[in-house]
Amino acid sequence: MENIKAFLDFKVDQFNVPSFIEEDPISIPHQFHRREDREISGFLTATISWGQRKAIIKNAQKMMRILGESPYDYVMSVSEAQLERTEFVHRTFQSEDFRYFVRALRHLYANHGGLLPIFETYAVADSLQPAIAAFRTLFFSLDHPARTRKHLSNPQKGSPAKRINMMLRWFVRKDDRGVDLGIWNHRLKPSQLSLPLDVHTANISRKLQILRRSKNDSKAVHEIDSVLRSFDSMDPVKYDFALFGLGAMERF
Repeated sequence: MENIKAFLDFKVDQFNVPSFIEEDPISIPHQFHRREDREISGFLTATISWGQRKAIIKNAQKMMRILGESPYDYVMSVSEAQLERTEFVHRTFQSEDFRYFVRALRHLYANHGGLLPIFETYAVADSLQPAIAAFRTLFFSLDHPARTRKHLSNPQKGSPAKRINMMLRWFVRKDDRGVDLGIWNHRLKPSQLSLPLDVHTANISRKLQILRRSKNDSKAVHEIDSVLRSFDSMDPVKYDFALFGLGAMERF
């Protein structure tokens, strides 16, 4: 395991650099400075982050053109009539899904203080997975299309919840590299994060024999989290850079 840790530490240093930002969906929230704008743009971008990264970024930019200079101001002030006329599509994320996401975000900011207080309230000492489940419950507390629920995963139902875990990495991790935003770092800890498990990180983890479970689900996340926390208990998800880079960029 020491050799694997050393190899992954080397790869973290290779990929956790500012040049990573431009070709990654994290480039979208980096366009904003206000915390609420970064939260909303990051959450919506993470929501549509499946498929090719170029397509994700292209469609996320289209979404940002809808939201304008301030995603937060748009969410809080857009009229229902204007929202009903708004069209946006990314693969199976359709216009009605986008409209509900805007309504739900407005509800959370108006009635629950935004996203951070929810995650902070329901986090446990060593995990944010219970907070994801609680956030999902509150997010869908308004009347909503049944089809929209599939766009926000629940780790307590077995999902690896890759996209929301990725968003949490963006918001909670903070180091001197400048890639992750760290806007929640003062209230939540990197040690509570879980790996955004996707086909790349899972396949590389199995090749390195630090993940044995064959299914990409919440149990696999728990398994790989245990290993990564043994490598670095304070910042285990920094290894996402290494595992993703090895799989998506180097075809290791």
